[in-house]
Amino acid sequence: MRKYETVIISDPDLQDQSRTDLLDKVRNIIAKENGIVLYVDDWGSKKLAYEINRKFRGHYICLTYGGTGDLVKELERNLRLSDDVMKYMTILVSADETAESLAKEAQDAEAAKAETAASQDAEKTADAETDKETDDSDADETSKKSDETVTDDQN
Repeated sequence: MRKYETVIISDPDLQDQSRTDLLDKVRNIIAKENGIVLYVDDWGSKKLAYEINRKFRGHYICLTYGGTGDLVKELERNLRLSDDVMKYMTILVSADETAESLAKEAQDAEAAKAETAASQDAEKTADAETDKETDDSDADETSKKSDETVTDDQN
């Protein structure tokens, strides 16, 4: 089994649902051809180096997967026929991979992704608590200043 990476540039005006459908179609092709999806990295909308189909921006998606040459042929055939895809390119990352090593890499990637999401949630919670503490201390300082002003006015 070989490890491949395909970058797909889709129309930036494409609805999120259509982009999700495109990714589902790609995943189904990979599964049908006995491949393993390792990573799906959505790079977002970026400026193109040159104009493609009268567009200056494109939505980039990077797929890393394991499979055979027949899988790549079928995937590229479907991408070529899709109206949603402006450009694509596939490269061979490594030639000699076992299915077990690719499956382990996919599991490790999922675990890392879950860990990253959990740490980002923890950071958001910590930031929210810090903001609340800052707001509370600002409110205390404001009330102290208003008490001082009232005391000064009474004198």
